[in-house]
Amino acid sequence: MNKSTAEIRQAFLDFFYSKGHQVVASSSLVPDDDPTLLFTNAGMNQFKDVFLGLDNRSHWSAATSQRCVRAGGKHNDLKNVGYTGRHHTFFEMLGNFSFGDYFKHDAIWFAWELLIGQNWFNLPKEKLWVTVYTTDDEAYNIWANEVGVPAERIIRIGDNKGSAYASDNFWQMGDTGPCGPCSEIFYDHGEHIWGGAPGSSKENGDRYIEIWNLVFMQFNRQADGTLLPLPKPSIDTGMGLERISAILQHVNSNYDIDLFKTLIASAIEATGASNPDSKSLRVIADHIRSCAFLISDGVLPSNEGRGYVLRRIIRRAIRHGHMVGAKDTFFYKLVAPLIDVMGNAASGLQLQKTMVEQVLRAEEEKFVKTLECGLALLNDKLLKLTGETLDGETAFRLYDTYGFPLDLTADICRERNLRVDKAGFECAMDAQRKRARESSCFNTDYNSLLRVDEVTRFFGYKHLEHQGWVTALFRNNQPVDVIRSKEEAVVVLDETPFYSESGGQVGDRGVLKSASGVFEVSDTQKYGKAFGHKGKLSYGELKLHSQVTAQVDSARRERICLNHSATHLLHATLRQMFGEHIRQKGSLVNDRYLRFDFSHSQAMKLEQLRRIEKILNEQIRRNLSIQTDIMSLKDARKKGAIALFGEKYDAQVRVLRIGDFSTELCGGTHAVRTGDIGLFRIIAESSISAGIRRIEAVTGEEAIASLHQQSDLVQHIAQLVKGNHQTLVDKVRTLKERSRQLEKNLQQLKNKMAVQESASLAHKVRDINGVKVLVSQLDCVELKTLRIMVNDLKNQLKSAVIILAVVMNGKVSLIAGVTQDLTNRVKAGDIVVHLAQQLGGEGGGRPDLAQAGGNNIAALPAALASVDSMLTAKFRVE
Repeated sequence: MNKSTAEIRQAFLDFFYSKGHQVVASSSLVPDDDPTLLFTNAGMNQFKDVFLGLDNRSHWSAATSQRCVRAGGKHNDLKNVGYTGRHHTFFEMLGNFSFGDYFKHDAIWFAWELLIGQNWFNLPKEKLWVTVYTTDDEAYNIWANEVGVPAERIIRIGDNKGSAYASDNFWQMGDTGPCGPCSEIFYDHGEHIWGGAPGSSKENGDRYIEIWNLVFMQFNRQADGTLLPLPKPSIDTGMGLERISAILQHVNSNYDIDLFKTLIASAIEATGASNPDSKSLRVIADHIRSCAFLISDGVLPSNEGRGYVLRRIIRRAIRHGHMVGAKDTFFYKLVAPLIDVMGNAASGLQLQKTMVEQVLRAEEEKFVKTLECGLALLNDKLLKLTGETLDGETAFRLYDTYGFPLDLTADICRERNLRVDKAGFECAMDAQRKRARESSCFNTDYNSLLRVDEVTRFFGYKHLEHQGWVTALFRNNQPVDVIRSKEEAVVVLDETPFYSESGGQVGDRGVLKSASGVFEVSDTQKYGKAFGHKGKLSYGELKLHSQVTAQVDSARRERICLNHSATHLLHATLRQMFGEHIRQKGSLVNDRYLRFDFSHSQAMKLEQLRRIEKILNEQIRRNLSIQTDIMSLKDARKKGAIALFGEKYDAQVRVLRIGDFSTELCGGTHAVRTGDIGLFRIIAESSISAGIRRIEAVTGEEAIASLHQQSDLVQHIAQLVKGNHQTLVDKVRTLKERSRQLEKNLQQLKNKMAVQESASLAHKVRDINGVKVLVSQLDCVELKTLRIMVNDLKNQLKSAVIILAVVMNGKVSLIAGVTQDLTNRVKAGDIVVHLAQQLGGEGGGRPDLAQAGGNNIAALPAALASVDSMLTAKFRVE
């Protein structure tokens, strides 16, 4: 009986758990603190810092079933998905890892036992082939002389990618760092399928399929190419769950395994497809996995970064759905069957099922509105095409007007043996980026906005108080003739001094006073060409067509003006320091601080941030005049004016000039001179997405307050260390060194006490069938000290089994040690697993040393007592 994909996944994890590995959950598809990766694309990603020596784990070996996506960046399989039997955007990578624990011998034997073991995968030996790196005699000899693979089925693969160590059988993390030879395991599907053995001219056929790659992380590659031995050689393996499932379920294509059969059947039901063999159904079945899990892990469709990759995968699936007959939204309907067929691997997705379905449905509804028109345009162009290349202008129009990602257009063209002029596309993109933003049909849900036909004239550049007439009133988005005390509403005036939120600057606050009531304005927003004053009527009533006196909160407006002018100075400073590639990508200007997002690929160093402050504060002290002029957009560009993010410009524009330092288009409110800003101070710098940085800063009184806060903090620390601002660094450095030395002395003392304690335990040694056994529960001993004690006792007793336990902080910690001469009869990992099961915990480790933990303290005496019967059975005298 064939195992299901879920059963195969669990069998893999169970096997390595039985070998003392810690089973570790899959990490997120969004790599944590790893800017080198767009998505998690291999099982070793979450252990990268461990292999680099930057992190330690409590376990020395691990096993995972890691979710992976390869649909963007360096590893991008998107174009092949659906057209081959083994490419996916989403796949699960089964892997076992050793962090300096075991190496080639055990890694090879583990793989062989799992693959051919009758209780495990039970594959026929004669179907398995292996490859090794050409100079890796050690791996070759293990396979040939120990495992017994015939020499004709062991293939040496050398440098086949153009340079030294560039080989299918040599793995490296990067140009420098951990690397080493590999040993790949292949399965032979038989002569009835075309293809040749690895390394042959027919190796790209489907007869011989790689199922497992064993990476022997053996060297540290230097910048000059030198390979130095790693102090702790490690193991990193990867086996595609879908590939091994295809073999165990006796099919040649991954899309014929139970998981994809279920998803394809669900896709047929959702789309009404009539041909179950359609490649489009394969695309849909694959893409629902990547899309659902990406959304579950926090990625949302957008026009940049990870969100853009997700969007293009969703749209590719939707297009293929329409190709097989879908008439309505269908993609979100596959989330439920996906959860069912994935089993325990989808537990996190199950919790977010409703949210994932909503995101997919909303994205599909947006895209369907434009898909039909876009496809009609593309088909018309392709029918009239002379030659084999679609012009970049058409590809850009599809992207700009119809939301087609370039990959989708290229995909459709590839199906007709055509290509796209990508260089022309990029040229059109650059030339019309502004228009693209304005014409995008995905930025706003217009149905959720107030529809206001009135026009408001703005008088707030020069006046903070002005008379106006009420031209419209809205409560709960509905027009009314009157609002009364305590009611929330939106008031539209014909003329106002209130600035409405725009270009990153927040809307004004203040009051509207009429003869019959006072309206407290909490925000001002723009509805078409009308300014809506949002707030609550404090008392009285306010009627349509009433006259009001509009008064802006002047103190708040002034602080906003200072921050807005400082934002322009910051933009100009960044461009001066780093170059014209700096582009504003967003901003927020309010009365407390300013936030400025810009395109830049690297984090700012402290000295760079200080230089930004220095340059900007110099412009403040110059007390430059801040002036505005109204001119044509053409003339403004001639003067070198820069357009700010998010603004929509008419033929006549407002140009803001700050002395000779900055010239930009801006409709916001500003200070009169730079000296009004007083002081500029950066409080934070960070990354918000790939290639986008953010600076947060304060000005004026807020900047002075932040300096006082920092000064007070320094003074407080100085008092604590009995110093002053001049001696503070030396005092802290001395305390840090003293703390380090005390910790070192304390550890040395603990080590000495551990040795003494070990000696005192000798009288507890018992004999079980001729084997010395020591089982003891200790008090107030750290786990690190327990390890020292076990090693010391092994040295003292020469041949023995030692089990030590301690209860601390409401938990039980166990450690077992077995001298090398006894590991063939009993393994330390088996002992701690036996104990941990009784204590409600888990454990594992090497055959000679293992540890475990548990929460059931009350069960500890009985668990320790059970060791006797376990070891008696192990050491039974025949």
